[in-house]
Amino acid sequence: MIESGESYYDELFAKKDLQGESFTGIEFEECRFEECDFSDAIFKNCKFINCEFARCNLSLMNLSGSRLFTVQFEECKLVGVDWSKADWPSYHVDFELRFKQCILNDASFFGLTLHELKLEECKLHEVDFREGDFQQSSMTYCDFTHAQFMRTNLQEVDFTESTDYAINVLENQLKGAKFSRYEALNLLESLGIELVD
Repeated sequence: MIESGESYYDELFAKKDLQGESFTGIEFEECRFEECDFSDAIFKNCKFINCEFARCNLSLMNLSGSRLFTVQFEECKLVGVDWSKADWPSYHVDFELRFKQCILNDASFFGLTLHELKLEECKLHEVDFREGDFQQSSMTYCDFTHAQFMRTNLQEVDFTESTDYAINVLENQLKGAKFSRYEALNLLESLGIELVD
C-alpha cells in the first residue's frame, strides 16, 4: 500500500483503488500508475517526479502543495482537478507536463505559468485557462468546448486540429500561435465580424 511520509522509486502501482484516501509528504520518482482509482484522493505536499499515469481515474484529486515535474498522463480521467492548488515554483516555467487522450473537463489552470504544456487529443470542456501563461505549448486535436481564455498568454501555442475554442483575440496574447484554417474563423467572432460565403 501507499503510505504517507514514504518515498517510492521506480515502482509500478497497478489497479489500486484509493478513492477518497488522504496522503501527505510522499515522494514518487520514476513511478508508473496503471488503472488506479485516485478519484477524490488528497495528495498534500507530495512530489511526483518523472512519473507516468495510464488509464487512471484522477477526477477531483486534490494536489494541495504538491509538486509535479515531468509527469505524463495517458487515457486518464481528470475531471474537476484544480491544478492551481499544486505548488508551481516561480523560478521554473516548464514543468514538462503531458496529457494524451485525457478527459480534463471542469479543470482549472487559472493563473498558472506552464510553458510547453502538452495536450494531445484531450477533452477540455469548461476548463479555466484565464490569467495563465502557456507560451510554446502544444494543444493539438483537442476539444475546447466552453473553455475560458482571458488575459491568457498563448504566444506560439500550437492549436492545430483543435476545435470549439472561443478565444477573444483582443483579450489574449496570440502572437505566433497556430490554428487550423477553418477553425481559425472562430477567432473572428470575438471581433463581431460576419463572414459571408
